[in-house]
Amino acid sequence: MFLNSNNILCGRIHKPNVPFPILSWDIDISGADMNEKENGLSNSPLFTDIPKEKLGEVGKVVQKEVVPAHNIIFRQGDPGDTFYVITSGKVRIFRKGKEGAETDLSLLGPGDSFGEMALLTEKARSANVETLEETHLLILKKDQFDRVLKNHPDISLAFIHKMSAWLLRDESLIEREAERLLRTPGLSWFDFLVILGVSMLCGIIFNFSNPNGINLIPESWSEDPISSVAASMAMAKHEEGKTLFLDSRPANFYEKGHISGALNVPLALFDIMYMMEMSDMDKTKDIIVYGRTLSSRYDAQVAAKLILRGHKSTMILKEGVSTWKKKGYPVEP
Repeated sequence: MFLNSNNILCGRIHKPNVPFPILSWDIDISGADMNEKENGLSNSPLFTDIPKEKLGEVGKVVQKEVVPAHNIIFRQGDPGDTFYVITSGKVRIFRKGKEGAETDLSLLGPGDSFGEMALLTEKARSANVETLEETHLLILKKDQFDRVLKNHPDISLAFIHKMSAWLLRDESLIEREAERLLRTPGLSWFDFLVILGVSMLCGIIFNFSNPNGINLIPESWSEDPISSVAASMAMAKHEEGKTLFLDSRPANFYEKGHISGALNVPLALFDIMYMMEMSDMDKTKDIIVYGRTLSSRYDAQVAAKLILRGHKSTMILKEGVSTWKKKGYPVEP
């Protein structure tokens, strides 16, 4: 270890518990590299709208690492304990099948980030990440990552919006591919079976590459029925002001119009939103969940998750938000 000309303690280390050799690891004594860390964070879409003073707070806890080319940063199945932001370089994200076949999922470069889904869902890594060239990273360990989300709601909101956009983009790609295949003229039974198989394969690949994928068989089918409440009865509870209304749809649907005073807890982000907004809530409080669409039973799945966490007074709005609006009941905006 040695002090460089900027009074920064530097060294070449090889951590035994890290799956790749680290070319350098800098510990900032003088604070001279704070601007470099802040610039690296601000180049990521997740931190673009974060005020400079809050970026400075995050910059104090992030570490810098340099990984050589053609090294695996983590493998699918590894525990998710670190979040990464790329400041320079390039990485490949891919999955590896049981027989060794590799499927490329994406290429990421400066400003991109990865590793957050495993931290938010507390599940194992769903893919492998390999450096294609020497790559400079800013990293946050899980405890630091959780603390940043807890202390800075605006950063948490940025994660929610970005991940909602990613999930909607992936769902849209699958829907467009399925529609294109179904429009093919002169389908034979063989063609139909091939299309069905391809569609199922797309869904399986999507679920493997995304921990919050679309359930091919809804969990609620195998669970006890969840109580429902009619719009008129729900309106009476709304007027009393003692019931929490919870919108389970993705954020972009919520922003277009929702029941007045409803809290948005998208299914895909349930775990992190529950930790931020509902972990200290009285579990005897009445909760009415809504948000079913033609393609997804968001309400039933979110309600089931709430019941599993002890919120036994959870109900589903029977007619949905469309009937609520038709009856002239209060909505926002």
